[in-house]
Amino acid sequence: MDIAKRRMFELHAEICKTLSNPKRLEILDHLREGEKSVEELTQLMGMSKSNLSQHLSILRQKRLVKTRRDGLNIIYSIGNPKILNACDILKEVLLGNLTQNQDLLSILQDEDDE
Repeated sequence: MDIAKRRMFELHAEICKTLSNPKRLEILDHLREGEKSVEELTQLMGMSKSNLSQHLSILRQKRLVKTRRDGLNIIYSIGNPKILNACDILKEVLLGNLTQNQDLLSILQDEDDE
């Protein structure tokens, strides 16, 4: 395998690792609705400002979110809208898996009832 392809897999894995935290996924979901200040996100998520800032810093390092300054406030927004498409596709896969599991559970329960 060539070096460039291997490096791409490494970068891909880093993004996936960043997205493996439910709080970071929730942040992205809130930002889907439009840009938000740290204060707005703190209220929406019900978490401390310091904890939120840690998650935002990680998302920013991976360029999944971007910032702009508005006076004393830092405003966050989605860095690249395609990340939302990726999250939506993964959610569809998850929902498909849950549906299949539910169907299998129903079949097994029906067999137990017989």
